[in-house]
Formats: sequence, C-alpha cells, structure tokens
Amino acid sequence: MRFLLTSISEGKADEALYTEMGRFIGELTAAGVLLATGGMEVEGSLITSKGGEITVVDGPFTEAKEVVGGFALIEVRSREEALELSRRFFRIVGDGEGRMQQIFG
Repeated sequence: MRFLLTSISEGKADEALYTEMGRFIGELTAAGVLLATGGMEVEGSLITSKGGEITVVDGPFTEAKEVVGGFALIEVRSREEALELSRRFFRIVGDGEGRMQQIFG
C-alpha cells in the first residue's frame, strides 16, 4: 500500500530537528519504506473548478512565518502502519497538520 503524506509544520527548524529527522528518514530508507521525500513551497496556488469556470488563487494561505511544507511517499503493509509513521513524524516536528492519502495504481 502506498501513501502520500504531506505536512505543514508550525515549528521552527533547528539543528536538533534536522538531526532527529535525518535519523528517522535513514531508518525508513533502510527499511525500504520511503520511496520519495522533499520540501514544498508554502505559497503554492489553489485551483478551483466550478460550473466550467477555473479560478486560481495564489498563496500564501497562512499567517504563520515559520511554516515548513513537505511530503513523503511511503510503501507499507497497512493504513495503520502509515498512521504510525505519521505519528512518529509529528512527534519529531511538533505542532502542525498533515494529510495522509492512499495512492492507487
């Protein structure tokens, strides 16, 4: 089962966070679970389609100044395993929010 995990963290990155996250990513890579990871621009664009009209709204969409956006594509045995990895991730980065979506195909 593949899942796309995205996150927006309210925390401020420091050396300790990078060290701990590096260990976590190394562990997932060694286990063959992590397929891809990366950062994302916070601003982005929101594209909406309604009644044939396409609307584009450019970000940023948050007031927080220390927001970091990122993603991870993982392959695990179950949804529960993906949720546990998400929980571990947020224990490292602290406050924020994320989305977990199964990838089909």
